[in-house]
Amino acid sequence: METMSEMSYIIDTLYVLFAMTLVVFMYPGFAMLEAGIVRTKNVSAVLVINILIFAIASLCFLLIGYSLAFGEGLNDKNINYATVLFQMAFVGKAMNIMSGGISERAKVVPIAIFTLIMATILYPLVVNFTWGSNFLKDTILDISSMHDLAGSTIIHSTGGWALLAALILIGARNGRYTKDGGIRIIPASNIPLVTLGALLLWIGWFGFNGGSVGTIVTKDKANLVSLVILNTNAAGFAGAIAVAIMMYIMYKKFDITMILNGGLGGLVSITAGADLMSIYHAVIIGAIGGVLVVIGVFTFDRFRIDDPVGALSVHLINGIWGTLAVGVFVSNISFFDQIKGVIFVGLFVFPISFILLFILNKLVPIRAKKDDELQGLDVKECGLEAYPEFRRAF
Repeated sequence: METMSEMSYIIDTLYVLFAMTLVVFMYPGFAMLEAGIVRTKNVSAVLVINILIFAIASLCFLLIGYSLAFGEGLNDKNINYATVLFQMAFVGKAMNIMSGGISERAKVVPIAIFTLIMATILYPLVVNFTWGSNFLKDTILDISSMHDLAGSTIIHSTGGWALLAALILIGARNGRYTKDGGIRIIPASNIPLVTLGALLLWIGWFGFNGGSVGTIVTKDKANLVSLVILNTNAAGFAGAIAVAIMMYIMYKKFDITMILNGGLGGLVSITAGADLMSIYHAVIIGAIGGVLVVIGVFTFDRFRIDDPVGALSVHLINGIWGTLAVGVFVSNISFFDQIKGVIFVGLFVFPISFILLFILNKLVPIRAKKDDELQGLDVKECGLEAYPEFRRAF
C-alpha cells in the first residue's frame, strides 16, 4: 500500500499537472485574441509566431532556462517533473505579451530569435532573482522578498518591458498616426475570435494563479487554492465591469475589445497577491486594473506608441499595479520590498531587451518592408493567407 506521504505526492502531482494544462490553454488564448485583433492579411503570421513561441520557449527553457532559474538540472534525482512542466508552461507568456504588441509589422525570424534569448537567459534570470535559486541573495540587489504569487511582475511586467523596448525601436504600423497628430482606428478583423481568446486566457488564469500555490493536499491548502481562484475570478469581473461603465460614460457605447482587456487587466493585477487578499480587496484591485487599462491605452496612443492588442496597458501597467497593490492592501507585506522588486525588474529587463533588440535589428531587421506590410505578412512570411477568399482591407 502507498504511504500517506506518497499519496500526498501523487495528489499534488496530479493537481500541478492539471494546473499546467490550464496554463497551456493560454497559448491558444493569446493566439485567438491576436488573430482576431489583427487585420485578415496578417492572421497566418500571427498564428505562426504563437506556435513558434510555444515550441521554442518551452524547449529552450527545458534544456537551459530551468537550470539557470532554479539551480538544478533535469537529471537531478529529486526533481519533480510536474513542477518543471508547470514552470515550462509559464515561460512563453512573456513572449506572447511581446508578440501581440508588435504584430502586423514584425517578421517571424527575429521574433523567434528573441524568443530563444528570452526563454534561455532573460526570463530565467528574472525567475532566479525571485522564485529561484537567487544569485543575488544577501546583496543589496536581493528582491526575493517581493511577494509575487504567479508573476504580475516576474512574467507580465517582464513581457511588458520587453515589448516597450521593441515598440520604441520598430515604431507604429503604417497609417496608424496621421501627420497632424490624429489617430487612425484600425478595427479588429474578428470580434468573436477576440472574445474566445480572452475567455480562454481567463480560464487558463485559474491554473496560472491556482497552480502557483503548489500544493492542494491539506484542507488549509485546498481552501487557499479555492480562495486564489475566487479572487482571480472576482478581479477579472471587476475589471471588465469597470471598463464597461467607463466606455458607456465616455462614449455611450460598449467596446467589447476594451471590456475584455479590462477583464484581463483585472486578472493581471490580482496575480501577485491572490493568495493574500479578501474578495473585497480583489474586487477593488481588479476594478482599478480595469481603469488603468483605459488610461493606459489612451496614454500610449497619445505618445504614438502603437500597441494593437493593448498589451502594455494590460500587462505592463497592471503588472506593476498588481505587485504594488500587495504592499498597499496586505499589512505584513513591505511596500518598499514590492516597489524595489518592480523597479529592479524594470531596470534589468528594459535596457537589456532594448540593447539585444537593437543588435538583433541590425543583424536581422525586425520590421517588415513597407510594401510587405501593406500587402500583409501572410503572403511574404507564410505564403498562406488565413482568409484567401476575403477581400483584404489595407
